[in-house]
Amino acid sequence: QLQASGGGLVQAGGSLRVSCAASGGTFSSYAMGWFRQAPGKEREFVSAISRSGNSTGYGDSVKGRFTISRDNAKNTVYLQMNSLKPEDTAVYYCAARNGRILTRLNQYDYWGQGTQVTVSS
Repeated sequence: QLQASGGGLVQAGGSLRVSCAASGGTFSSYAMGWFRQAPGKEREFVSAISRSGNSTGYGDSVKGRFTISRDNAKNTVYLQMNSLKPEDTAVYYCAARNGRILTRLNQYDYWGQGTQVTVSS
């Protein structure tokens, strides 16, 4: 089970950190990903991190602004979002897959419920 939290309203240029707590499995066995879905748009890849945390990946629109990390002792993955833009407004979902990090939605096995991030201009 995945539980995302930490979303909210922030002004453009600001920062926000969202978290995803996992339960019911061996967290360190799963690569973790963040995806987002804006109103009227398809869900898109944001970032992913390997099981150990040594490897990460980012979507082009967030490179250099967002940082993914994980704490396997706390069964939690984080997404630090800096220099936020209004176009970052979306529901952010965390997801897990048993294997290496990948970027497609259908390659992830488990999904959280999402947390709303709203960036005002």
